[in-house]
Amino acid sequence: MVARRWTYSSTSKGRRPVSDEVQQLVIRLARENPRWGDQRIHGELLRLGCRVSASSIRRILRAHGIDPAPRRAQTSWRSFLRQQAAGILACDFFTLDTVFLQRVDVLFVIELASRRVQVAGVTAHPTGWWVAQQARNLVAVLDDQATACKFLIRDRDAKFSGAFDDVWRSTGVEIIRIPVQAPNANAVAERWVGTVRRECLDQLLIIGCRQLAGVLRVYVEHYNRHRPHRSLGHVAPVPSVPGEPRSGPILGGLRRRDLLGGVIHEYEPAA
Repeated sequence: MVARRWTYSSTSKGRRPVSDEVQQLVIRLARENPRWGDQRIHGELLRLGCRVSASSIRRILRAHGIDPAPRRAQTSWRSFLRQQAAGILACDFFTLDTVFLQRVDVLFVIELASRRVQVAGVTAHPTGWWVAQQARNLVAVLDDQATACKFLIRDRDAKFSGAFDDVWRSTGVEIIRIPVQAPNANAVAERWVGTVRRECLDQLLIIGCRQLAGVLRVYVEHYNRHRPHRSLGHVAPVPSVPGEPRSGPILGGLRRRDLLGGVIHEYEPAA
């Protein structure tokens, strides 16, 4: 009898549950913007006309294993390079000892996005003036491509003078100097040095600067236009125009071209 006379609803109203659509939107904003916290997401949702409390956003994030703290993810150096690779150049020196025990320096630049390499110069006396002049020559060669670049990564070698930096800054490029004794911060350039040594220079006896410049000219052409790269989906930095697809095997119809006395082989289908 008492239950029949009870006039209040037994259903608790409480807070309305957040719809699946809004929850998916919260998760999307959090994953696409890893530095956004619950308050930032709350403000963005209000701007989009979606009213949901910050406490509900925190609950949704925790339920999906996402920390609602504003700084739940820091941009690592690797992430920065991947995001900005299209506008980043890296430069460095490497040295080589000739058969007459003369040490020669090679200055090169590599594009992080395409892995295309440019050898700027070869010399036994790398002064600051010489390095700056090679930068001017390289900027003239790159032309519009140099102005499209945003950053140039280099180490703290004293040979990179203020004049060298000024040449690049005049094109709108920002100079990024890596930390002291941290070659991994310029890993793409360091990897190319290892590649050119293993595949080319360790197989040859170099007499002097002129021969080394010629050898590097041939190898860089091979590296840029023929050598496949895993990071580029097994294509070259400057891919050639693909030929017509072949329906049959081509093993018997290959033509080999020897470079640098047979140190490097290039293959192409026979005509």
